[in-house]
Amino acid sequence: MGAERLRGVVALDGPSGTGKSTVARGLAARLGARYLDTGAMYRAATLAVLRAGEDPAAPSAIPVAVAAVVEVGSDPDVPTVRLDGEDVADEIRGEAVTSAVSAVSAHPTVRVRLVDQQRRTIADALAAGLGIVVEGRDIGTVVAPDAPLKVYLTASDEVRASRRDSEDRRAGRTGDLASTLVAVRRRDSLDSGRAASPLRPADDAVTLDTSELDVDGVLSALLELVAERGLVSGGTAR
Repeated sequence: MGAERLRGVVALDGPSGTGKSTVARGLAARLGARYLDTGAMYRAATLAVLRAGEDPAAPSAIPVAVAAVVEVGSDPDVPTVRLDGEDVADEIRGEAVTSAVSAVSAHPTVRVRLVDQQRRTIADALAAGLGIVVEGRDIGTVVAPDAPLKVYLTASDEVRASRRDSEDRRAGRTGDLASTLVAVRRRDSLDSGRAASPLRPADDAVTLDTSELDVDGVLSALLELVAERGLVSGGTAR
């Protein structure tokens, strides 16, 4: 039996701490597909704003974010994030960017600029005969509304905060669980309440609660959904 390959687009949305990035990369690697982390793009644009000394929520942040040259690699095995040619994959995960990214990504002009780039990346993958797994907060509703499979990942606030706290500690970033929980809830409120592309599941999205699932469990569920939608060629997802 041949290797399993993804056909088309899988849109993965949801708030932080649901395991989006890990399972999106895993799914793409498992099915020989491309991978796009749209959140990393907004984080890189946010870093540009912070480096310029601009207030992330102010109109003056818009031209800086729009002018930033953001490049995100689509290889799930070696994901890269570059800002004006510089590798910023680690820096964009720091607390400064995490605290400011919702404000920058709320600017409609910034979203238009990056959504256009995201759609080109998707189109390039499809034109090359490759599937692509795209993760973010508005993929199923805005970036790829025609995706044949849309999944909205959820988990309890406490579980998501615990996961993010563990991730920060592994990366050497300090913090405490209580503060992380506050930050998670704050970002949920900002992302859900913004006027431009608010965080919400698409009407036809499958909601998957990851609170009680490990990475393998979520990946298995996604593989089943991909197979059910007939998005696998050259084998059967399992």
